[in-house]
Amino acid sequence: MVNPAPLPPRDPRLRSSVIVLVLVTLVFTAAALTAFIEKASNDLLVEIREADSQRLRQEAFSAMEVTLAVLEDFRQADNGLHSTAEGWGDPLAWAGWSPSEGRTVEVTFEDESGKIPLAHADLTTLTNLFEYWQIPPSDAAKLADSIAGWMQSGYVYSTALTLDYQNAEIPYAEPQRPMRTLSELAAVDTAKDVFFDENGLPNGLYWRFVNDVSIFTYTQPNSNAANADVLAAAGQYTDVQQGHIQDYLNGTGQYAQEGKQWFLNTTTLAAVAGVGGNSTVFGITITALRVNITVREGRSEYRLSAVVAPQGGATVNTANATNATSAANSSSVSATTSVTSTSQPASTATAAATAAAASQSINYPFTVLEMVENDEIPQPPPPIPQT
Repeated sequence: MVNPAPLPPRDPRLRSSVIVLVLVTLVFTAAALTAFIEKASNDLLVEIREADSQRLRQEAFSAMEVTLAVLEDFRQADNGLHSTAEGWGDPLAWAGWSPSEGRTVEVTFEDESGKIPLAHADLTTLTNLFEYWQIPPSDAAKLADSIAGWMQSGYVYSTALTLDYQNAEIPYAEPQRPMRTLSELAAVDTAKDVFFDENGLPNGLYWRFVNDVSIFTYTQPNSNAANADVLAAAGQYTDVQQGHIQDYLNGTGQYAQEGKQWFLNTTTLAAVAGVGGNSTVFGITITALRVNITVREGRSEYRLSAVVAPQGGATVNTANATNATSAANSSSVSATTSVTSTSQPASTATAAATAAAASQSINYPFTVLEMVENDEIPQPPPPIPQT
């Protein structure tokens, strides 16, 4: 019997190559699997968040309706809303309403009408405001001038401003109508350098401006909610006078025995402030109120924010641009919109008309000027820690 020839010895380098190939394959497989799991987890989290929002959203709108019902009761009883000191600061408790088991609902208020209505702010008021911010008078005058020129038709600039709208990469012109959003400041010469940083993001002065002025249209700020900036700019009250007003409203200082109060007429405002200032530029009732609803269930949260106006209160600015260039663009857009709207099916147009007629027939006590939810609610940056 012939013995078979011995097998040649295996090359150890071949065995090492196979091991390396297997390890590389495992690494790529693990990386792909990890990426897939992460993406699936993110997608799942998004779906869970949307599902939670839908569940909590109904609770938030229920709380909003209860809140508005309580506000209407107080408005009718007190001839208008003036301040949360009247007793409507916790409307859900007042109404005896409670959320579903396992959920909590928080309601807070911001008196939007305590701010300066930007549509009615004159050059003097804006200049006073910026000077109160400690902006040098010449710079304050230019800043106020630039904003007034952006909003007013036929405005003649009173300072030596160098406007560069026509030389922009995409030329444009002042719309010459009140601002519809304060983000328009990013397009206003001089103002954009004051309110935005080098990256085009809103800075601290922008958020201060947000707290001091409102884009909604009403005649006078509510003296019961005006902050120090508004009292100084509109009423020209000194810091000492502002202190008297805040003591009266908060029930502190010489008014500690009376507790929290609110102004029912400007005669009382003038008496509390003392000699000087101008009380006639202020009102005493709320004409635009921001209602914030937050619903929580475990780690899930849903937020709803609405600005509402009582009957005869604030309105939304709907004025069209009056600048010739802007008006021409608006006409072009209007023509396009008109063509688009007439191409809708007859059933859709009829349904829209029916819905509009139905909404007008409901005697609802408030007009909703704005409503935003969750991430749409603007959040100012946290304050910079003091060092």
